[in-house]
Amino acid sequence: MQELDLVIHNSAGLHARPARVLVDLAKQFKSTVHIRAGNKRVSAKSMIAILTLGVGCGQTVQIDINGEDEALAAEALASAVREGLGEGPATHDSVKNALVAARNGNGTHNGHSHAESSIAVADVVPVSAPIRAEPIKAGSSIQAIAGAPGIAVGPILRYERARIEINHTFSGVDTELRHLQAALSTAQQQLVALREQVLIRADASEAAIFDVHRDLLADPALLEAVHGAIQAGQAAAVAWQTVINQQAAAIAQLDDPLLAERASDLRDVGERVLRLLAGAEAASLDEHWAKTKQPMIVVAYDLTPSETAAFDPAKVLGFCTAVGGPNAHTAILARALGLPAVISAGPSVLELATGTEVILDGTAGTLLISPAAEAITAAKTAQQREREHKALAMRSAKLPATTVDGQHIEVVANIGGLSEAQQATSLGADGVGLLRTEFLFLERTQAPTEAEQFATYRDIAQAMGAAPVIVRTLDIGGDKPLPYLALPAEENPFLGERGIRLCLAHPELLQTQLRAILRAASFGRLRIMFPMIADAGELRLAKAEIERIRAELQLPPIEIGIMIEVPSAALMADLLANEVDFFSIGTNDLTQYTLAMDRTHPTLATQADGLHPAVLRLIARTVEAAHAAGKWVGVCGELGADPQAVPILVGLGVDELSVSVPAIPTVKAQIRALNFAQCQTAARRALACATAAEVRQGAFDQ
Repeated sequence: MQELDLVIHNSAGLHARPARVLVDLAKQFKSTVHIRAGNKRVSAKSMIAILTLGVGCGQTVQIDINGEDEALAAEALASAVREGLGEGPATHDSVKNALVAARNGNGTHNGHSHAESSIAVADVVPVSAPIRAEPIKAGSSIQAIAGAPGIAVGPILRYERARIEINHTFSGVDTELRHLQAALSTAQQQLVALREQVLIRADASEAAIFDVHRDLLADPALLEAVHGAIQAGQAAAVAWQTVINQQAAAIAQLDDPLLAERASDLRDVGERVLRLLAGAEAASLDEHWAKTKQPMIVVAYDLTPSETAAFDPAKVLGFCTAVGGPNAHTAILARALGLPAVISAGPSVLELATGTEVILDGTAGTLLISPAAEAITAAKTAQQREREHKALAMRSAKLPATTVDGQHIEVVANIGGLSEAQQATSLGADGVGLLRTEFLFLERTQAPTEAEQFATYRDIAQAMGAAPVIVRTLDIGGDKPLPYLALPAEENPFLGERGIRLCLAHPELLQTQLRAILRAASFGRLRIMFPMIADAGELRLAKAEIERIRAELQLPPIEIGIMIEVPSAALMADLLANEVDFFSIGTNDLTQYTLAMDRTHPTLATQADGLHPAVLRLIARTVEAAHAAGKWVGVCGELGADPQAVPILVGLGVDELSVSVPAIPTVKAQIRALNFAQCQTAARRALACATAAEVRQGAFDQ
């Protein structure tokens, strides 16, 4: 048996997404894997069981592994836990800030604490709050929690879930199991469809909420308990409801408010299956909409991620809930979908009658009841300004991103799959600046075949038409281990075998990928980019592989570039520029390597700022060297969509900004409003600053 003592460094502990990564990894191995926290020991192949442990940041867990592949499993699990279980810097920052606020007592509203308000009632289908409150007077304001930014002005609609009538008749074990399996299969199909629907309006990270929901439906501990209840003579609906209630209640009672909020996700998937088992229709706004034809602000006790995702922006202006927390998946999803929201407003809001006029401010977290005319006018003015800004950006999304004095900047997309490529095209992307190919290699037991990769690259190339697509070769290692690669444990994986180093050490991976890219290149404008290049030696070895395969396949040349994310590459950019067609600066890694700050560190992540003058000087050096050699430079890190960074990057001479798909229209609109000469002045000021704070405080004063 392998026994591990590991510290969970995730700033929010083992919440849903890192728990999912841990479970998916554990499932890759035949060995039994258990995890212990305190006096409780559960299967590491059950996400629900792991959530009930309530493991927080800094807590030590014990993992024991027993079976034929236990040594390999121990290595992979230890590495995955050490490297954060797939959580990136944005996740760490947002979760950390919310947790700090909650633990400092900043989440107290209407006489109840954050932790208390995040615990929903145990019933899987709460119809309304079981408590009443004093009526709210006209003109009064409720201070709640800011759930999603934006302002909504209009009448409210009290939203209540229809009750589900449960059939208690037991029809035999086999029949009940068939009913359960049919409901689970349909629910899985619905979640796949919902995920695709969300991808149209948000990006993959928000749509991944429904991947978590699908995992919950397949959770072995959950299914084992339900099957056991059916075997004991309970009808499928009764067994399902009972087990969901028990396991959701166990999660809701955790001390950590963030983890407690995951109970709402379990209730959400629980209700989905229960409605299918009972043949009940889900609640809908259509009947009310047919009567009024007027958009409303939805007020409810609580809302599930499924309900939030199903809201039609033509019918819903925003929403307000009596309970909940800022890190609930519902709030995360609302922010992604652009629906303003306030949450944890307290039971008083449930006394408001449908049709009551309110002003909902999702940025301030307030709800103003029956506001005066002047307040409505001010809110609508602010609302109109924001709408005009967004609408202008969307209308002009396909126009070139050219400054007022004629400097053109390519704005392209960072994508991780075909659906994002299609969305990028519709939002005016000039191409794909970064195709992250890791999605083909992760969450599977063996590497993708050449045929699989070829089909994906071909489809993306065709979706982008004549626009260029930069395909980054596999960037694995450090924070992204692969279960099918027996990689030795490293003291510091970010300084170890990562990116191009790993691919050169495992040439079969690189060769298969290069063959697939080169074959797919004839279907569009594909370019190849190598990550983590530190010197010309690595680059030459990688280029030699391309030339050998290209000659073997008798294919035409292809443009080759490298990521500038290691300081040595930036310092040697003048020499490297002679060997490539382009550079793309990965500001996330360049920042962490330059400042010696792990960008996923729970306490240092906010200090690892890409606008630090040291990072900006390396960017400036890279641009200067590339342009001297007649080559172009892009930026594909998070800095490219930072409104404060865009003018400085433009002023430094960056030719291309590669950003997340939803950010494309606004980044292009910002560039069109800039003056290149003023951007150059701002860049010079920034390079003369001593800290990132100084840069942000005034480098672009106009």
